[in-house]
Amino acid sequence: MSSAPVDLGAEAAPAAPGRWKLWQARLALLKITETQRFMLLALLIGMFSGLLVVLFHISIDLVSWTTLGALTGRFRFARLISPALGAVLAVFVVRRIFPRARGSGVNQTKMAIYTSDGYVSSSTIAGKFIACAVAIGSGNSLGPEDPSLQMGAGVASRLGRLFHLPRASMRLIAPVGAAAGIAAAFNTPITGVLFVMEEVLADWSATAVGAIVLAAVSAVVTMRAFLGNEPLFRIPAFELANASELLIYAGVGVIGGGLSALFIWLIEQSKKRIDTLPHWRHYGLPAACGFLTGVVGLWFPEVMGAGYDAINSALHGEFPWPVLLYLGLAKILVTLLCFSAETPGGMFAPALFIGGMLGGALGGFAHRWWPYGSASPEAYILVGMGTFFAGVFRAPITSIFMVFELSASYVIILPVMIANTTAYLISRRLHEVPFFKMLARLEGVNLPSAEEKRTFQPLRVESAMQHVTATTPLEPGMRLYPDEPLDAALRLLSLQPAVQVISRLHPDDVIATLTLDDVHRAYGIIGEAAKRS
Repeated sequence: MSSAPVDLGAEAAPAAPGRWKLWQARLALLKITETQRFMLLALLIGMFSGLLVVLFHISIDLVSWTTLGALTGRFRFARLISPALGAVLAVFVVRRIFPRARGSGVNQTKMAIYTSDGYVSSSTIAGKFIACAVAIGSGNSLGPEDPSLQMGAGVASRLGRLFHLPRASMRLIAPVGAAAGIAAAFNTPITGVLFVMEEVLADWSATAVGAIVLAAVSAVVTMRAFLGNEPLFRIPAFELANASELLIYAGVGVIGGGLSALFIWLIEQSKKRIDTLPHWRHYGLPAACGFLTGVVGLWFPEVMGAGYDAINSALHGEFPWPVLLYLGLAKILVTLLCFSAETPGGMFAPALFIGGMLGGALGGFAHRWWPYGSASPEAYILVGMGTFFAGVFRAPITSIFMVFELSASYVIILPVMIANTTAYLISRRLHEVPFFKMLARLEGVNLPSAEEKRTFQPLRVESAMQHVTATTPLEPGMRLYPDEPLDAALRLLSLQPAVQVISRLHPDDVIATLTLDDVHRAYGIIGEAAKRS
């Protein structure tokens, strides 16, 4: 599969230095530092991203009311046609009018950060907004969070170009907008920050974290100012009825991890096979998959669209546990259809739906048959949401804090940690490649992932230093500590032939020396001295 072209165009050209210097001169009169200016811009990004997400949700609701509400209320079988027509129209928008708006949004934002200095075109915002509002609102089983993330990055990129930020700042500004977009979509600022730091940036940069937090919080505040303070889901009180329930939560993690690995594999295989089909697939498949989604929706209308209302209903005990099981399995089917057909939309909401329903089904079964007593199925719905999310997206920290932020209960922390960590480890064992990494590979793009960085251990000075055998006087000059990264030594060794390594506890004690040949040996490179000998 080929990815959408990255068009740097005229908008991506370096900012005019004269105008940027003029802005700097005006702000200098106010004695505002560069960091403070960046924080003020992050605040603006959060506000505008929050407003955009508000309009996005209203548009989805309007399309949904028009198609799945008014139309199917009069003609039941219109439910078959609505998602098919919506999918075709959405695909037409992204293929013919706004080609840069293709994809779910996460990988496209990462590509902007790593390949085009954070540039996201303004047309991407419009295309993503229109196509996803139509696709999701008409009943296709996709979610608004991933598109909101990319639209937030687009808002940040647009403002960055408006204020003529330098190149280095433009690379940092897109993640700031991405956090604002997804935080407003989830109505959870901490979750937005953690997901961007854990998955989009795949790094915990102290330079960006302050601006990302500020943008996420301001986006959520703006969104709540228009849509109210109600959380995304109305969560009942959580309780741990018996310590033996932790075994059930571990079981939720085992099942969630296995199903999430299977889900990733099914997406991968279906996309590989679809890519071999002729060009009619671009419109024929979305129409066919939308129609099949409508067929499933005749019996299970809750699986159509993002499914937030169904999750809220399940959290308040409106479905028996067998129905929760059927809904979870049906959602897996329709999400596979819609996403594999490249209908515009995201995967976060379907993942929460699937995990919640399957977790609730297992909880309901345990509540009936577990001999030691267990909590109501609603408690397992909440834990299951984070479990499937952790298994599919390989973002364990985000999934844990997401559930905690939704529930606002400290009691849930231990069950969530057990279930989510179990699901993460099992999914990783069964399918090594994370979801977004898999999609990038299918598109012929190599993007970094947090999982790769977690498994990569950088070399440190202690890996290469040569210990001294006798007391060595401390010489003036630059020094290193044993725990510092080895690449820091390269900068110093470019200025002097050897560097002394000293103890943090006893700064006057020289414990080792380090030369360029030592660094070469640590990296497996033959040093110059070895070559000469």
